[in-house]
Amino acid sequence: MQNKFISGFVSIIGSPNVGKSTLLNRIVGQKVSIVSERAQTTRNRVMGVYTKKDCQVVFLDTPGVTVPKNKLGEYMLKIAYESLNEVEAILFMTDAHNGLREKDEALLDKLRNAKAPIIAVINKTDGATLDQVETIRERLEKEENIEHIIKISAKEGTNVEKLLDIIRTYLEEGPQYFPDDMVTDQPERVICSELIREKALMLLREEVPHGMGVGIDKMSLREEGDLYDVWATIYCERDSHKGIIIGKKGSMLKRIGSEARCDMEWLLGTRVNLQLYVKVKSDWRNSVSVMRELGYE
Repeated sequence: MQNKFISGFVSIIGSPNVGKSTLLNRIVGQKVSIVSERAQTTRNRVMGVYTKKDCQVVFLDTPGVTVPKNKLGEYMLKIAYESLNEVEAILFMTDAHNGLREKDEALLDKLRNAKAPIIAVINKTDGATLDQVETIRERLEKEENIEHIIKISAKEGTNVEKLLDIIRTYLEEGPQYFPDDMVTDQPERVICSELIREKALMLLREEVPHGMGVGIDKMSLREEGDLYDVWATIYCERDSHKGIIIGKKGSMLKRIGSEARCDMEWLLGTRVNLQLYVKVKSDWRNSVSVMRELGYE
């Protein structure tokens, strides 16, 4: 007798920088959501698809939940909360090292109205003490709508398979929503723009990243099929930021482009000629038209 095929949707939600994107990338086996140590690296909902012969789980990675300071922040908060609807389960992620902070408590309060079952995921246990982890676990056990609490390290992969086993218990018999080889719904141009932003986040100073966006102006594969030409623009909010991004004699922009190009070549499976530019768009995070241009809509 053939086993039934089970499927469903799972939302990953938590405060900024608790490791949501790292977990998603670990589960699907490749980078579909960019990662950095900066808070709120993820700005859009990113879908990751985990498929096995008898099941498919569609994960929704969301921006970190925090108090919005501009229209981009409001958009990110809206995306995060919308992801809680019509899913089979919600993963509430926390950072074992930092503990449950005020923003985590606020999110827990919001989740008390959630209709889907909640699995609490204590991440980054590889960098925390046993006392830190137990303090979080004891607090989470007081939440009546949390059905499971699991300690993991998304970075090291510890207990991720165990987490997947728990998630499977919430799936029901259903269709395979996406093909076997599909791991995300993100178009290649969006992933390419995010890869550039990821490298910039890693290399730039503290004051620049939040005011930075990346747009792909054009992508085209040459007739021979062995080289992608990509034109991209990094947008920042101040002339001083533009100078930092470009660097002395263009050195920083070259580093960002070089590191992004390596990841893009792996993604696209061919050589990439990346042309990178920097433009100032003052206060773009409060401009609906610019946000739309950059894919936040």
